Amino acid sequence: MIHEVTMPAMGADMTEGTVVKWLKSEGDDVARGDKLAEIETDKTVVEMEAYNAGILRKIVLGDGTKAPVGSLLAYIGGVDDVLPTIDSAPEAAVESVSEPEPEIEVEVPSAEVAPQPEPAAPAPTPVVSAPAAPTVEGGRIKASPLARRLAQEKGYDLAAIPATGPGGRITRDDVLDFTPAPAFAPSGVAVSAPSVSVDGSDIELTTMRQAIARVTVRSKTEAPHYYVTSGVDMTEAMSFRAQLNAELAESGVRVSVNDMIIKALTMAIVKYPKWNTTFHEDRLEGHASINIGVAIALEAGLIVPALIGVQSMSLVDVANASKDLGARARGEGGSLTQEELTAGTFSTSNLGMFGTDTFAAIIVPPQAGILAVGAVKPTPVVLDDEIVVRQMMNATISADHRVGDGAEAAILLNEVKDNLERPLRLIL
Repeated sequence: MIHEVTMPAMGADMTEGTVVKWLKSEGDDVARGDKLAEIETDKTVVEMEAYNAGILRKIVLGDGTKAPVGSLLAYIGGVDDVLPTIDSAPEAAVESVSEPEPEIEVEVPSAEVAPQPEPAAPAPTPVVSAPAAPTVEGGRIKASPLARRLAQEKGYDLAAIPATGPGGRITRDDVLDFTPAPAFAPSGVAVSAPSVSVDGSDIELTTMRQAIARVTVRSKTEAPHYYVTSGVDMTEAMSFRAQLNAELAESGVRVSVNDMIIKALTMAIVKYPKWNTTFHEDRLEGHASINIGVAIALEAGLIVPALIGVQSMSLVDVANASKDLGARARGEGGSLTQEELTAGTFSTSNLGMFGTDTFAAIIVPPQAGILAVGAVKPTPVVLDDEIVVRQMMNATISADHRVGDGAEAAILLNEVKDNLERPLRLIL
């Protein structure tokens, strides 16, 4: 039986993709799950998997070809299966990425330039006499006794006050009319504001930034967001993490604060699986696997690939998987898979490394929510009627009101909080 291979939708905002290169050749055997080709989306390069087994009979769109989502890329089938007739793709639908044609330079005769008249000489600037500097006699500035007393009371430097009295003497009115220069400038030196140049040119959006714009507008338009925030006492969790990493030092594994947050969130979703669903018009579609998206900031923008099947991972497994996911998201040691980019069920976002205390993130559609956390900071809190310093972190859940109400999101967040404040739970 012949099966079509089409351009997959590797993200809620993807409209087209580019075949970077085929990883299989025509005539190769293909098993379900094999990597067929590398596909470039607006955000990253993803390995496309095969959904059917057989022989790669025909590649329709070759390397370097851009096509809309759903476009025919290839056929997989048996050796004796008859291939259907392939219609030529319309020019508007499929675009081959090639080198641009060289521009043709056309020599245009230059027009005669009329001689410019000589500029008129500037009019002379009238000279305005300024108040004279105070006269100094024998090392002493000439000033009336009242002027001296007023200057002393106001903290003025007599040498900086212009004199208008007879013989260069500073008068009472001179002191009262005097405006001192700013304290950071030398006395008597006028200070002008610095000339600041601001770049007012337009900024062209990258394809990734355009994709982020589309998906965030879609999220805020379709999903009715609401937000629940709580402070989490991370004192015990930070101590637990330090001890755990000391034990893991020889293995090279290091558990991050974010790894503990992912594990705590996963355990909470296991207890309250309603938050592992996707809203549809007449139902909440459940998912058998908890796939936690991890927001990763790249130079070109933001992506949120998911850790797949976190419910079956230990805390150390989460640490290893997170490290690998981040490396591949940055193009180190492989590519992200289609599943990692499209199968997330709930996400996390951490801005603690930037010193942020509290923020609310935008839900990644079609997920049910996202947990945003800030920095862990020493904070004075009241504990047993005493003020003590604890390591505190603010956490905010952005939830889809179509999936659950505020009380349900608060219960989920309290479960995450309890898991982090009793960190031994994370390894049980």
